[in-house]
Amino acid sequence: MDTPIRHDQEAPLKGVRSNIVQSIRAYRVSDLQDAAQGLGHHFLYANLAEAQSKQDVLDLIGAQFTLPSHFGKNFDALYDCMTDPLHKSGPQPGFIVVLEQIPAHAKFDKEAREQLLDIFRDTADYWGDRKIPFRCFYSFL
Repeated sequence: MDTPIRHDQEAPLKGVRSNIVQSIRAYRVSDLQDAAQGLGHHFLYANLAEAQSKQDVLDLIGAQFTLPSHFGKNFDALYDCMTDPLHKSGPQPGFIVVLEQIPAHAKFDKEAREQLLDIFRDTADYWGDRKIPFRCFYSFL
């Protein structure tokens, strides 16, 4: 009798810490989305290729993550939306976040990119303290 092949939903995430922000590198967005679905995790995706400024980046993240209407469109508000209200809404299964094509030019310089990624690092720490997986993958334009 053949043993059914078990599809390992976490296969694309093998070797990836459960609370991390890292370059997307060889990962495909579709594989990360499939892994999130298989694990029952939230999948949040934002393509930031059209962004020219910090405000554009925040607008796109707000729209593509479907953040609440009270989202203040600043880095502090982004952190708040990614943490506290979600925590208060009940048990969370985990998160896989993709920030694709973060702009890399004068209007969204290295400091702004690091501030953005720091928000997601702080968010990963927040969820890590609560034993909830939060993995964020990013790429630059």
